[in-house]
Amino acid sequence: MGPQKASQIFKERNPQASRFEVTLYGSLAATGKGHMTDAIIVETLEPTAPVDIVWQPSVFLPFHPNGMKFVAKDASGNAVDEWTVYSIGGGALSEGKKGADMFDTKEIYDMNSLTDIMRWCEKSGRSYWEYVEQCETKDIWNYLHEVWTVMQAAVERGLNSEGVLPGPLGLPRKAATYYVKASGYKQTLQTRGLVYAYALAVSEENASGGTIVTAPTCGASGVLPAVLYHLAKGHNFSETRILHALATAGLFGNIVKKNASISGADVGCQGEVGVACAMASAAACQLFGGSPAQIEYAAEMGLEHHLGMTCDPVCGLVQIPCIERNAFAATRALDSNLYSAFSDGRHRVSFDRVVEVMKQTGHDIPSLYKETSEGGLAKDFMMGS
Repeated sequence: MGPQKASQIFKERNPQASRFEVTLYGSLAATGKGHMTDAIIVETLEPTAPVDIVWQPSVFLPFHPNGMKFVAKDASGNAVDEWTVYSIGGGALSEGKKGADMFDTKEIYDMNSLTDIMRWCEKSGRSYWEYVEQCETKDIWNYLHEVWTVMQAAVERGLNSEGVLPGPLGLPRKAATYYVKASGYKQTLQTRGLVYAYALAVSEENASGGTIVTAPTCGASGVLPAVLYHLAKGHNFSETRILHALATAGLFGNIVKKNASISGADVGCQGEVGVACAMASAAACQLFGGSPAQIEYAAEMGLEHHLGMTCDPVCGLVQIPCIERNAFAATRALDSNLYSAFSDGRHRVSFDRVVEVMKQTGHDIPSLYKETSEGGLAKDFMMGS
């Protein structure tokens, strides 16, 4: 998503270009083919001029592992424009500049600490979603209605799709099978099976290039829809309550994005699936009537118990281990909600503290284990193949 947006911007800047050259650096190059990065860049730029892709997986630019450089050339091959930009997670871009970045936006939220927001909720008697509404204005509900519509459609498309996922792994889709098998189990196991099926459905749609919602990223896009779809169907929650839960989930994800990172290339999968689990945990806890403290506790557990999770996609594809991780994280979110519901919400380690630790842990993880397909499961698979 980030490279597509960047390509569109650069194309609009250079409508007279005779040729484009795009260099992909670091993790963006290492997993680019598996993520279809080159394909979307070519698809976006080629209507204007031919495109050359240069791969530099061993070169990491200083600001972020997902760097790319666009060059526009004239008919003589001379560079007429050059732009370096970074894909920093969830489709967001940055020029890596301080104070003059074209992607900087004005602050929407006046508090960037979950502890401060929780105190505001407790003092005012309001919930997290009301803080979101206060900061975003009521237009946010039209946007979240669209988000929820896309999420539901992704689940349902995935449940009705069979066959093999794109790429060299030959991985068969499993969502439809899990959905059918779940109906044969007793209620407690059926719940697990259905949540697995919903998470698999969205993750398989993502792996097939289907339309999904980054929540917070493409690679972790199955967790939150699975939890909300299951709760909406199983407990008859109204759309209004689901949208309120989405607002709360987004707030928790935004805290992480602001204070740490949601990029697997930057901090590992803890920043993707771990954050998705925290978002879904908060959403579920709110739906079941949790207090602000219980909601914060549920989210804290959802993230804490993914600390240190690496990002080691086999062949650079968002398939192994990513798809299964979405399914497990969705059920873990429901467990975090249940565990928190048994408590009074008081606990020793705050969500804000876990976010700090996640950031530091991610930066301590060797680059081999952060979306390069050179370590962990990816390396073992390639050695054994």
